[in-house]
Amino acid sequence: MNESAKLGKNLKCIRTAKGISQGEIGRILAVDKGFVSNIENGKTNPTLSTITKLAKALGVSSDELLK
Repeated sequence: MNESAKLGKNLKCIRTAKGISQGEIGRILAVDKGFVSNIENGKTNPTLSTITKLAKALGVSSDELLK
């Protein structure tokens, strides 16, 4: 599994465990929910800045998203 796929899997797992929708994450980051979906599906390789914002929106560390 590549890094993008791992990040996406972790993002989806943490997001769903916390009961947060893709739309909510999109609103927090000011991006389209399709962008969040693409990250979760490993189709988009987000920047470090985006990863940091995602982690903050989910209330976890960047390390947690990337492991």
